[in-house]
Amino acid sequence: MNELELWGADFFYSGMGLPQEDVGMVVSGSSVGGTVVTTGKLEELRRIYPHALEKPTVSVIAPVPANAHTHLDMSTIPFKRDSYTPWIGYVVQNREQRTLESAKVGLELLGQVIPSSRPIFGDIVFNPEVMRFLLTQVEARGVAYWEVFAPNPADADRVFNETVAQMREFKALERPEKIRLGLSPHTAHTVSGELLRRLVHWAKAEGVPLQIHLGESPAEWQLFQSGTGPLAEMMERISGATLTEILGVEPSSELTPVGQLARLGVLEARPTLIHMVHVSETDVQQIARAGCVVVTCPRSNAALECGRFDWSLFARYGIEIGLGTDSVASGESLNILDELEFAKNLYGDGLSMRSLVRAAVKGSYRALGLEVPRVRRGEVAGNVRVW
Repeated sequence: MNELELWGADFFYSGMGLPQEDVGMVVSGSSVGGTVVTTGKLEELRRIYPHALEKPTVSVIAPVPANAHTHLDMSTIPFKRDSYTPWIGYVVQNREQRTLESAKVGLELLGQVIPSSRPIFGDIVFNPEVMRFLLTQVEARGVAYWEVFAPNPADADRVFNETVAQMREFKALERPEKIRLGLSPHTAHTVSGELLRRLVHWAKAEGVPLQIHLGESPAEWQLFQSGTGPLAEMMERISGATLTEILGVEPSSELTPVGQLARLGVLEARPTLIHMVHVSETDVQQIARAGCVVVTCPRSNAALECGRFDWSLFARYGIEIGLGTDSVASGESLNILDELEFAKNLYGDGLSMRSLVRAAVKGSYRALGLEVPRVRRGEVAGNVRVW
């Protein structure tokens, strides 16, 4: 008969509902190669299985967390604190570092978070070589989103045709149960309104998952509301087009980044929306009706002076929330456990650890369109992780 081990945790998450406190699991064999016999309240498990070898209580027992938003190919660009608009200029100046080697560094960093597990992540991909590598050689699960940046509407036809051709080439490289191909029109002001509408319509018809950065910085909100500010000036300068031409509508106090997506029919495709710091309550209601998942990156938001994601507002409307680290250049590391710790300190008593653990697992898996794993009787104990 296999020996039994009793594992207890401050927070135990089965992948359903909310994490529970003072709950554990009994494992037949070992936590690596054994089988989950049962789960339940620690005191009850101690009573029923007095002969089980009790292990020291840990912080969290749950399925492997997912990192729902990364930029792996920015892993060799040094971390920099700055306001959002000049930081974008910093990344552009260092764009030559966005290489396959940099992405491999990022993958190594992801693998160090929970070494005994394959990483699960969503990555924004800028380089075709990186995309081919992720789709053909990486033993992981998640989504690699091909990034599109094309603000001038004069380029819409050309970029649309090139993107579709590139996506079809990439699609042929997908492998079952590995990295899936996705699409990321960068954001609502860096892709012209006409191109954004067409790309999302195509992706919806093809069943291609979407991630879009949205509502990240105060400068973005200002761009849509008044057409002024440093980001607005930068976009007109680098695109050679006016904001009205880029957006397909004149900036006004009635227009928000979410409103732009709604106007173009983008929300109907249920893209995963990243950051979402600067939104109105009406925006959040629209997102809830559309059924979009949102992903917050607290450390990046703080480093780039973007503000704090209003967790309680999104939770009030039942919106699924996931967690991501963004890039090394903006978030300092790709460790989702670092992100959890930062968020815990950032929100304090205003956000429970139960909500954070749930976001790192259920919210992030849903953001990536993946089935949420479960901790339950009969499962291989090696699929359950101690954080």
